[in-house]
Amino acid sequence: MNNQSEKIIALLGPTNTGKTHVAIEKMLKYETGIFGLPLRLLAREVYDKCVNKVGIKKVALITGEEKIIPSTADYFICTVESMPKDKEVDFVAIDEIQMCADRERGHIFTQRLLESRGNKLTMFLGSQVMENIIKDLVGNVEFEKKERYSKLSYSGVKKISRLDRKVAVIAFSIEEVYAIAELVRRQKGGAAVIMGSLSPKTRNSQVGLYQSGDVDYLIATDAIGMGLNMDINEIFFSNLKKFDGKKTRRLNLIEMSQIAGRAGRYKNDGGFGTTGECETLNSDEIEKIEKHHLPDTKTIYWRNSNLDFKNPENLISSLELKPNKKNLLRTNDSLDESVLRFFLKKGANNIIYHKNLEILWECCQIPDF
Repeated sequence: MNNQSEKIIALLGPTNTGKTHVAIEKMLKYETGIFGLPLRLLAREVYDKCVNKVGIKKVALITGEEKIIPSTADYFICTVESMPKDKEVDFVAIDEIQMCADRERGHIFTQRLLESRGNKLTMFLGSQVMENIIKDLVGNVEFEKKERYSKLSYSGVKKISRLDRKVAVIAFSIEEVYAIAELVRRQKGGAAVIMGSLSPKTRNSQVGLYQSGDVDYLIATDAIGMGLNMDINEIFFSNLKKFDGKKTRRLNLIEMSQIAGRAGRYKNDGGFGTTGECETLNSDEIEKIEKHHLPDTKTIYWRNSNLDFKNPENLISSLELKPNKKNLLRTNDSLDESVLRFFLKKGANNIIYHKNLEILWECCQIPDF
């Protein structure tokens, strides 16, 4: 997928602008395509839409959990980590491209930004905060801006007992999600739960439970901010702090905006606020979220992808290579690299490892997303 694309488009804007819909329609006009998405649940949603349009035999789904790959598939819907690396297609799209700035997964998104290309069209979809850094790192990009279809407004602070129907409450731990869901069930009668740790079947059934109207409340982790198209009128934060894998920190403005923006679908206006013991948003944050005035992304995570498999030492050295641009940050503590180092240390004298370093690295990279 490293061919020079005939055309590269960055379709940028806030949530609820129809970017993913536009990209699906464009992809299906080409004979072949790959669509990289940040979430398994979102990949399943896009897969279902494509199947409805072109039939089940022409569409594949590849994530860290599910693989549905018909031999006749022309379109591959994947999580970004699971995108086929050596398959040439007419169209490539990467969704939520601002994930390049994510500490845990950013280097994968950055690699796709810099290297993944369709033979005829490549599309990067995501927040407007990425415009300047894409201009700096990628040549010959056409920028298209999308405006939000509906208004997003601050709804204030509400007790859970006073929440209206068609509301999502956002929490940042499994314990908190289930505790809030139980409280909502006692007070309101029913709630669906969505978390990345649920099995695909359970997640899909919970989405269906909410979308069908069987329950009016959705309790979810911040994963909901990654493009899920749900019929949500208002989003309420139960907490503004999350554990990011290293430490507990306050959400940044871009993360808050991404989650809050899931409220209001198409032309229905949406609202966001806080509930429970959550601290309140300050007036400056509220104004910037409502007006989508967010700070530009200054740096994104990167890791060398041109690796030397001659021997373990060369492989580690090539992985540790530092970027040559000031807006690229060398990613540290990535899980696949830690696993590789563990195996190389344990099997220091294992000739099988030394002869099959490329396969070993591929095994270490088996996606969790």
